[in-house]
Amino acid sequence: MRTSMMQNRQSGFSLIEIMVVVIIIGLLVAIVAPNVSDSADKSRIQKAKADFKNIQTALQLYKLDNFNYPTTEQGLEALVTKPSQAPVPRSYKKSGYIEQLQQDPWGRPYLYESPAEGHDYNIYTLGADGVSGGEDQNADINVWQQPEKAE
Repeated sequence: MRTSMMQNRQSGFSLIEIMVVVIIIGLLVAIVAPNVSDSADKSRIQKAKADFKNIQTALQLYKLDNFNYPTTEQGLEALVTKPSQAPVPRSYKKSGYIEQLQQDPWGRPYLYESPAEGHDYNIYTLGADGVSGGEDQNADINVWQQPEKAE
């Protein structure tokens, strides 16, 4: 008789057991989510810096062939297709200097100016918000910024 009562009883989790598991999962998400978000922001900044290096290499090659950097008006597009605006490059490579221009990590074109304050050129992005200034992920990033110190 005892075995028949055990067989009729349904097996499963009680409401309290399910609630405990849900609370534990919620706590884990609350602890892990900010760390993952921080990592994503840092990786976007690292991507921008890597893109800057590639663009700088192309700019150096452009200058070697043409004796100057593209102007602000010619922009970074001068690395992909030969500019028709003055000063028109004399020794432009048929294939260009870079296959295609990358977007910044937030999906917008990189910005360029030449000459720039204190440098021959500047390559920069306005950060996540697309507005000049800001902090954290909204901060502007440019090619001449010093690397951040390790924490």
